[in-house]
Amino acid sequence: MGKTVLTIEGEQFVINGKKTYTEIEGSPSHVHGLLMNARFVQGVFDDKQDPNRFHRFGRRFDPDQNTNDLIAALPEWYRAGLRAFTVCFQGGGPCFTIENPTIDNNPFSVDGTSIDPAYADRMDRLIRAADELGMVVIVSYFYTGQTGRLNDGKVVLNAVRAASRFLKEGAYTNVIIEVCNEHNIARDHPLIASSEGMVALMEIARSESGGMPVGCSGLGRYINEEVCKESDVILIHGNLLTRQHYYNHIQQVKAWAPGKPVVCNEDSPDVSKLDVALRTRTSWGYYNNSTKQEVPADWTITPGEDQFFAQRMAEGLGIDWPAIPEDEQFYLQGFEPDMSYEGKRWIRLASLYPEKINYVDFYRNGELHFTCYDGVHAVNHKKNWEMGAVEISSDDEEWKAVVHLHDGRMIEKIGKV
Repeated sequence: MGKTVLTIEGEQFVINGKKTYTEIEGSPSHVHGLLMNARFVQGVFDDKQDPNRFHRFGRRFDPDQNTNDLIAALPEWYRAGLRAFTVCFQGGGPCFTIENPTIDNNPFSVDGTSIDPAYADRMDRLIRAADELGMVVIVSYFYTGQTGRLNDGKVVLNAVRAASRFLKEGAYTNVIIEVCNEHNIARDHPLIASSEGMVALMEIARSESGGMPVGCSGLGRYINEEVCKESDVILIHGNLLTRQHYYNHIQQVKAWAPGKPVVCNEDSPDVSKLDVALRTRTSWGYYNNSTKQEVPADWTITPGEDQFFAQRMAEGLGIDWPAIPEDEQFYLQGFEPDMSYEGKRWIRLASLYPEKINYVDFYRNGELHFTCYDGVHAVNHKKNWEMGAVEISSDDEEWKAVVHLHDGRMIEKIGKV
């Protein structure tokens, strides 16, 4: 038995016999039993196709070092209140740079009956490191960008059994299983994509793992009654959703399957959703593709988006955390050294309280370039987690974000290439 023993009591998570966050003196009662988490799906990432293309962002990529770096960063996240993270055997993304279908990040054998020992070792080290800290790992088996590498339904079944037996043999006590990330878009396999097939896979995962709690997520706009009812932990995604739509999702899944914990394990850097989660007594999952999914990831709490999430999380949980002065609650993201790819950058205005923003005007060398009304407030905004790249044409560009707040004030932030 591990040091961190996770159990579920109704809608609440319990670690070593105590509801989560009750160990924090002065924590509000409505957060007790929650499981704030982050999407660290690339924790065991590798690429059998061409790993050298991930030597970028001023760093060299090494799969073992990548896992070691995540392990080293976990205590910092724990102090801010993070109690769980999702890591996927097949990774996830990246979404802004290299096309996922060109990446071979599939650890399952051709027949699905075994897992690459190197992946298994990295996953084992991550789970045991989390166990030492008092953290839970949401172990995801499949990512829709890689499920095409599973040849047929038999291979899918074998892979679920192999991953579940790996977890059982590890005798882990701090694991939640996510059979597939956004299963409804795994179009290569009806067994994964259909709710009927997923219910069967979840039952297999639960049985073969020795009874570990099981769930499965769908695309941000997707929830399914059958999957919710089969889940021990209802996993939802908040990306693509407004705060109102996110709230509506939570109410719907609670109505379908009352008495079960609801965990969002993927949303966006839009930390205003964290407030919705806390008000509904559900758990929220931070997702930042730029710093945490573009390999090699920087697993630390980086300035801007990561920092603001950590602050909001700690604040909501009652953790004593250094306050951020108002003039530092806005950060023009995307100008960090080496954070470019093939001459492109992803420019956005990170904010501690995005709900206070009416709109943001982005100026390029003094000329209005783009206006963004919705969070995440980014140049070439597409979705709350996605933005289009900006081609940087020179080494002396100046960008300015003029933040228009709902109270009528304006804040300016400058970034230079």
